Amino acid sequence: MLKIQEIRELIKLIDQSSINEFEYEQEGAKISLKKGGGETVVQQTPAPQARVEQPAPAPQQQQQAQPEQKEQKETEKSEPVKEMDESLHKIESPMVGTFYSSPSPEEDVYVKSGDKVSKDSIVCIIEAMKLFNEIEAEVNGEIVEVLVENGQLVEYGQPLFLVKKQ
Repeated sequence: MLKIQEIRELIKLIDQSSINEFEYEQEGAKISLKKGGGETVVQQTPAPQARVEQPAPAPQQQQQAQPEQKEQKETEKSEPVKEMDESLHKIESPMVGTFYSSPSPEEDVYVKSGDKVSKDSIVCIIEAMKLFNEIEAEVNGEIVEVLVENGQLVEYGQPLFLVKKQ
């Protein structure tokens, strides 16, 4: 059976692609993903087992509720900053993936608030499908705010940093 993280990755990949329907079956467990009107519907049929488990719709409802809550939190964080200063440059995520602020857990973060960056400075890594993509600052300036936390899942176009251009 697929882990919840693997199912989330599948949902994101299907959502970004032109595929409208996807089915996967392994060891009696079946996952069916269908796009419709801008949202992805997930149905998971568990393998037959002797013990009683929760019905499949309950996890589906939890998965759909979590992204909505996450979007609300992200919106709440970024709106006050937008109102304060429209002149700040936003470094946005070029893909869906996991945000990492340092090259490895043992090393220091690439940048933090107050750090000076140049166009080609690496500010973070986004992991997508086991590939680690280095993200550059895009502008010369100073990091004003880091908008996401280490290990957080990020969406395409989501603001990651605010930079005061110089």
